[in-house]
Amino acid sequence: MQRLRILREVARHGSFNRAATALRFTPSAVSQQIAALERGLGITVVERSTRGVTLTEPGRMLVEAADAIAAELSDAQERIDRLSAPRTQLTVAAFTSGGRAVLPAALAGFVREHPEVELTILEREPEDSLPLVREGRADLALGYHFDGLPPARPGDRSGLDWTPLVTDPLRVVLPREHPLAGREQVGLGELSDERWVLGCLKTVDLMRHYAALAGFEPRISCSATDYFFAQSLVSSGLGVALIPRIALTRAPGLTDAALEAPSPTRFIGVATSRRHRGTAQPYVDRLVELLRSGTDGAGVPAALETVDV
Repeated sequence: MQRLRILREVARHGSFNRAATALRFTPSAVSQQIAALERGLGITVVERSTRGVTLTEPGRMLVEAADAIAAELSDAQERIDRLSAPRTQLTVAAFTSGGRAVLPAALAGFVREHPEVELTILEREPEDSLPLVREGRADLALGYHFDGLPPARPGDRSGLDWTPLVTDPLRVVLPREHPLAGREQVGLGELSDERWVLGCLKTVDLMRHYAALAGFEPRISCSATDYFFAQSLVSSGLGVALIPRIALTRAPGLTDAALEAPSPTRFIGVATSRRHRGTAQPYVDRLVELLRSGTDGAGVPAALETVDV
C-alpha cells in the first residue's frame, strides 16, 4: 500500500521530485520505492525521461486500483471512527397512539440527520413520562392532556416546557351498518341509548362529563386500555366508542363522525426539561422542531390523513 500510495503521487505530480515534496520524502526514496514495486511486479510502471515520468499502461491500471483501494480504506476508517467516537444518547418517552402517529416521521428525519445519536424509545403514558423528563431520565416526552390547562406552563414549578403539537378531537366510531353511519356530524345526545366501549381508562370521567351535558348517563360495556382494541370491539357489535382522531384505524367495518359541540378534545404536545439542559440539548431542540414540522396547518399529523389496518 505504501508503494501504491507513492505511485499515485508520482502519477499526480508527473515527477519524482514533486512527488517527494508532497510526501515529505527524498527524491531518492521515491525512486527506490517505485523500483522496488517494479521488481516485485516484474514490469515497468513508469517511463523515466529528462522531462519527468509518465505512466505505462500497467502503471495506469495500478493507479486506478490504488485509487479504489484508497477510497475503500478511507470509508472504512470513517466508519471505525464513528464506532469508536462517544455516542450521544437521547431518550424519548411516548404514549402508544401518539408514538404510532406523530413520532415515526420525525424520528426518521432525525436519524437521517444524526446517525451518531443513539436513540432509546420508552412507551409511557404522560403520568409516567413527564416525571421521567422532570427527573432527567428522559430527554423529552410526547404526551397529551384533555380539556383544561396543559401539564406545564411558562413560569410554573413543574420544571418542564410544553410545546403544543396536535389538536386531536375525539370522534364517535360506529359500526358501518349503524343507523347514524354516513353522517358527518352526530350529537352525543343521539347516542344516549347506546352501549359504550372506552379505549382509555382515563376517559371514563370525561365520557360521563360530556354525557351529562347531553342529558344522559352512559352505559359502559367495556373500559379498555387500547384504542385499537376498542375499535375491534365496536366492529364486533359490542357498542360505539369515542376515539381520538389520530388513533382511528379506518377499518372496513367501521365509520366515524365528528361530534357536535360541546365535544371532548385531546391536545398532544412534547415536554422538555428547563433544568436538565446538557450537551444533548441541540439534538432535543432539533427533534422537537421535526415533531412540529410533521403536522399541517390544522395540527393534523401530515402522514395520517388516512390510516389503514
